[in-house]
Amino acid sequence: MANPGDFAYTVKQQADIVRIVGDYVKLKKAGAQNYSGLCPFHSEKTPSFSVHATRQFYHCFGCGLSGDVFSFVQKIENITFPEAVRTVAQKLGIALPRASYSSPAEAKEARLRGVLLDVHERASAFFQEYLKRAEGAHAREYLAGRGLNEETIARFRIGYAPDSGFLLRDRLRGEFAEDLLRESGLFSWKQEESRQPSVLGSQEQQSLRSAQNDKSAQSDKSKDGKSAAMYSKFRNRVMFPITNESGRVIAFTGRTLSTDEKAGPKYLNSPETAIYSKSRVLFNLDQAREAVRKLDYAILVEGQMDCISVFAAGFHNVIASSGTAFTELQAKLLARFSKNVVVNFDPDTAGAKATERTLGLLVEEEFQIKVLTLESGFDPDLFLRRKGKDAYVEALRNAQRYFDYLIERAQVQFPVRSAEGKVKAVNYLLPHIQRIPSRIVRDELAREIAQKLGIDSAVLRQELKHAANTRSAAALKAPLETQVTDAERILIRALASVGEMQTSEEHLSARDGAEEEFDPARQAQFTLEKEHLHVGLATESLIETLLNAAPENVHVMELPWSDSDRNLLASILMKEDEELTAERLEAAVRALRRIQLRHKLEQVQRELQSSRGQESSRLEGLLKEKVRLKRALMSPGLVDGEAITAPERAREP
Repeated sequence: MANPGDFAYTVKQQADIVRIVGDYVKLKKAGAQNYSGLCPFHSEKTPSFSVHATRQFYHCFGCGLSGDVFSFVQKIENITFPEAVRTVAQKLGIALPRASYSSPAEAKEARLRGVLLDVHERASAFFQEYLKRAEGAHAREYLAGRGLNEETIARFRIGYAPDSGFLLRDRLRGEFAEDLLRESGLFSWKQEESRQPSVLGSQEQQSLRSAQNDKSAQSDKSKDGKSAAMYSKFRNRVMFPITNESGRVIAFTGRTLSTDEKAGPKYLNSPETAIYSKSRVLFNLDQAREAVRKLDYAILVEGQMDCISVFAAGFHNVIASSGTAFTELQAKLLARFSKNVVVNFDPDTAGAKATERTLGLLVEEEFQIKVLTLESGFDPDLFLRRKGKDAYVEALRNAQRYFDYLIERAQVQFPVRSAEGKVKAVNYLLPHIQRIPSRIVRDELAREIAQKLGIDSAVLRQELKHAANTRSAAALKAPLETQVTDAERILIRALASVGEMQTSEEHLSARDGAEEEFDPARQAQFTLEKEHLHVGLATESLIETLLNAAPENVHVMELPWSDSDRNLLASILMKEDEELTAERLEAAVRALRRIQLRHKLEQVQRELQSSRGQESSRLEGLLKEKVRLKRALMSPGLVDGEAITAPERAREP
């Protein structure tokens, strides 16, 4: 609420809601005072979102949301009211006063995000500095070999993480508290010397070995002689910063320069933090957004190098998914700027499957989609370096309509000369048809498929017609595998590792810090049985089966699985590319605690909305519970389950 005399009131008086909303939504004049566009808060094809230029408010006739400039920014950026006021002020160039917040929890939340942004900005400057030093020679050679000049390197703030676990730590320690550095996702740590080296991954082992010769590591020795070494996750890697829509660094992707098989994954991404959720971020959107809006289409590629190369070639409307498969949230984010997209993923088998998954999500958000398929063996980066900008322009002109691409894929995978091939091709295409919101479009595509596949069977035509007339609820959901978080995957891997170690009655939990060898299965069981963090997740039934399995049963695939759980478990266990360490498992537990806290907070907020008019004692209790949950959610480390399992006394009648 902005009152006369308040800073918020001053900002609101100077703000033009049409201009501010126009940064996020493509608006068109729709009357003397109104502007309209597609609502950014729900999926729609026909604009029902309106902004009133004179009265300075917005309203969506589709989902019913309305409010002023601050509530719009607050909702779309997922920030607090004071942060929304400051964001609008910054857009207007108004000098900012000292921030004030409505509660200690809100202030703590905002401070944590602010500090983590500062940490990442300092880290980015550190990596850029080391790229220019002698230590960065190998990294500069790599970037030159990829065709990147100094201007492009500077524009994308590319840097180099030196092959030391302590230089970045020592640089940042003078400015930031250690608990905040641990929350940044930039560091790993080892709590006690009594742990076996096998607890750590190969990179961590290498770092700790180098620590013996690193004088700065001596400062990590506590009085009792136990090690508390904190060291960089990213070492000997080319660093690509990931930025938010405002251009602030929120995470990194590091590309290894080592050829040692123990160097870890080729690409290492920051974990999720209070400022970074990979499913909500599109790489390069801060630099591409204006070009996407102006040209009214985006080029979507897979990786950061592809994105940088396409941008450097002059195609400034290019973006990339950020360390994850393309998500529904990313589709909604892109929809704010344009509903037209050219998908240019790698033409190999994995790239083709990623293209199909992405197409499905974009179809549901009612994008107009084309698919650019390059020659075999060429990703966008290599294509531009070998064939040049003009060839890429021509390839863009020849991009296929998305369903033409899928029909060709069906014809390649299932030769339609036989009746069996036609059946398989139709079954492949049916789920894609069912994703399309418009019944008219579905019907037209059904006829087109029948014609292109040469289908004259009345039965198959009936199947196509049925698909055009109905939309399966199952077809609208992403595959279960894409709904599973990294944290769930790690806990599932840990539970499935039971029997891989010798256990005994005297074996203690890793949480007690007294064991000589880390047992991921026992640690996962201990935490999940105590805190029930898996309840309500997509993987709840799978995890329950693993928890209830007999200890002697080491063949997890032989447990009584449902088909979907068995397939999901198999897909997770087939991708065990990172070692299960105590640190990685603890990070997964913290992530699930955050998810559970958010669910509880959403429930309390719903109860608050439905409790208006009831006795003040109940409202007061709900408000106290809301503050408690927000405070718990922002607690650095989330080191135990107290915040989740504590009795919710405030909500008792």
